[in-house]
Amino acid sequence: MIRVVLADDQAMVRTGFKMILEAAGDITVVGEAEDGRTAVELARHLRPDVCLLDIRMPELDGLEATRLLAGPDVADPLRVVVVTTFDLDEYVHAALVNGASGFLLKDAGPALLVEAVRAAARGDALVSPQVTVRLLQHVRAGASRRAAVPEPVDGLTEREEEVLRLVALGHTNAEIGELIFVSPSTVKSHLASLQVKLGARNRVELAAWAWQSGRMD
Repeated sequence: MIRVVLADDQAMVRTGFKMILEAAGDITVVGEAEDGRTAVELARHLRPDVCLLDIRMPELDGLEATRLLAGPDVADPLRVVVVTTFDLDEYVHAALVNGASGFLLKDAGPALLVEAVRAAARGDALVSPQVTVRLLQHVRAGASRRAAVPEPVDGLTEREEEVLRLVALGHTNAEIGELIFVSPSTVKSHLASLQVKLGARNRVELAAWAWQSGRMD
């Protein structure tokens, strides 16, 4: 079972999300919080597989809670999926920089909510289709204003380049495996190698590097 801590300041939203997630059969909500500070304390205590956090919460917003649970300074980060009503570029960017493993709008639908939790639990990342293109455009525009990102000391293999481009296009491990005719475990091995070579913590950072480096031009 995938263990989830759920945080939202609206009780009805928490109830609805819990019903959707637990109806999936492989997910259980082990803790709930109505504010960000409680969510952080609860998550640190329970160590769930995934934390599902709203952005607009009292005490501590979801972006700061994400940084405290999954940010670059966290020694043993948790996996966080941010869910919000607000489709704002700065929210998406801040959530992912703070270590989020996914970003969903509340109107994304039950199926995407469940898949985002599953993706985070297995180390993948899922971003709502509504914001994916704009997020990539944001990363690309930012890259045009900065110096090019440095190439890795150990160059990427042809297969790693192929996997990197597919990750940057938002494909899951299973989809990448089907597209290049390898097993999901082989895809994971390529991703692990890419993370080491590029100094990336997750596939979101791999995707950002691919766009910033001009690989997607």
